[in-house]
Amino acid sequence: MQLFFDTDFSAKQPTLNLEESKHCIKVLRHRNGDEISVLNGNGTIYTATITDANPKACRLEITEEKTEEKRPFRIHMAVAPTKNIDRFEWFLEKATEIGIEEITPIICDHSERKVIKPERLNKILVSATKQSLKHYLPQLNAVTSFKDFISNNKNTNSNKYIAHCQNHPKTLLKNSYKNNEDVLILIGPEGDFSIEEIKEATENNFNEISLGKARLRTETAALMACATINFINLTD
Repeated sequence: MQLFFDTDFSAKQPTLNLEESKHCIKVLRHRNGDEISVLNGNGTIYTATITDANPKACRLEITEEKTEEKRPFRIHMAVAPTKNIDRFEWFLEKATEIGIEEITPIICDHSERKVIKPERLNKILVSATKQSLKHYLPQLNAVTSFKDFISNNKNTNSNKYIAHCQNHPKTLLKNSYKNNEDVLILIGPEGDFSIEEIKEATENNFNEISLGKARLRTETAALMACATINFINLTD
């Protein structure tokens, strides 16, 4: 069954937005009586029947809705966008499929990319959410400087970690994190975090962690950290 995405879709507003209406009627050529599914990104997937095949505002009759509870833990990844933006986009796609609640792009001392296009990145998140049948769309925050991010999150109640390659005493993430706890993880750019950034993070209650012996690319490290938290939280 074809799956569509509309954050405003609900039992009170059973009409697809302009973009999805056009795709549904003009591109896929659905007609009155056809059954489709709609994901709103806020926890609910609807099964519905088309009652007015209008390419500008396709109206539906909801026949079933399934709502999923939010997970008992939240993963927030603060990641420096890569010079090759395709790699950062790959991380967003795969992290969404695996499971993530929030992403913040951060600009660091060694960052080579300081500009991103949030519209494109949000489209990737939507596509990955649909692909993996996730009920919740990850939150993509505005790009921010490392310094501002640390300042804004110094009092957060999440477990806070900074992963880096410097020769400092570090604990493996898998040995530091306990299941069902919120987590915030910092992943630096290709040139890693600067010594000053690591110092600033640790002074604001971020714990230094390792993801293993291998030296990983930014996007690989970010996905590894995300996958580790999800694996620890797996239940039967």
